[in-house]
Amino acid sequence: MQNLFILAGPTAVGKSDISVEIARKLDGEIISADSMQIYK
Repeated sequence: MQNLFILAGPTAVGKSDISVEIARKLDGEIISADSMQIYK
């Protein structure tokens, strides 16, 4: 069974840094999408 982690928050709070750290520790992948990609 695979887990899905969703990390959301406002701009410039460190989401990318923490997501890279989590992905490395858990041997996971990062899928990135910002609001402009979602609302187009």
